[in-house]
Amino acid sequence: MKALIVEDEPKVALLLKEGLEANGFEAEIAYDGTIGKILALRNDYDVMILDAMMPGMNGFELCKLIKNEKPMQPVIMLTALGSADDVMLGFDSGAGDYLKKPFEFRELLVRINALIKRKTKVNQSPNSLASAELTMDRNEKTAWRNNKKILLTAKEFLLLEYLMKNPGKVLSRMEIAENVWGINFDTETNVVDVYINFLRKKIDKGYNKQLIQTRVGIGYVFNDD
Repeated sequence: MKALIVEDEPKVALLLKEGLEANGFEAEIAYDGTIGKILALRNDYDVMILDAMMPGMNGFELCKLIKNEKPMQPVIMLTALGSADDVMLGFDSGAGDYLKKPFEFRELLVRINALIKRKTKVNQSPNSLASAELTMDRNEKTAWRNNKKILLTAKEFLLLEYLMKNPGKVLSRMEIAENVWGINFDTETNVVDVYINFLRKKIDKGYNKQLIQTRVGIGYVFNDD
């Protein structure tokens, strides 16, 4: 598992890094909010630990930005600010947990693991679908790949949902048409192929692993191996 530590106090940052690495994490440090923003948006982490008061960008602003771009990202605020207003601001910014300094590392580790487990449960809930690197929230009608948000039209969303509900199954154009467009769909058109191409550009472009694959003469398969 990978963790990002955004903390401007070197001693605290190194203490966190050593503790996390001793417990199986790969940990990376950013010593200000600006660098933290770059790393948080560029890379994928299982958890992010943010201080509140930092140069460049404070932790509350950074947390809000991260959650706007990566809604499923587990974030914990670790800060000396401990008033009720501060805690409320942290949660309002999107933090999944808030721990005041000074702290016991064991408690922090328990909270981190709880956040990660919570994300896993969300991914496996009836209101969401998760396959390979792709996650879909069926309530919010949104999708992410590697925590990067994907904007989909209503029909693209229905098409992706149907594919993800049938991983590994080769689906004919007729099956896709009937389940996504309805049984009265005109099968003489190439709209299924057109929308598959739309979807591929949004979820597969730029990735080595292509999740939507063609079976020549048969149809398409969502491969989540």
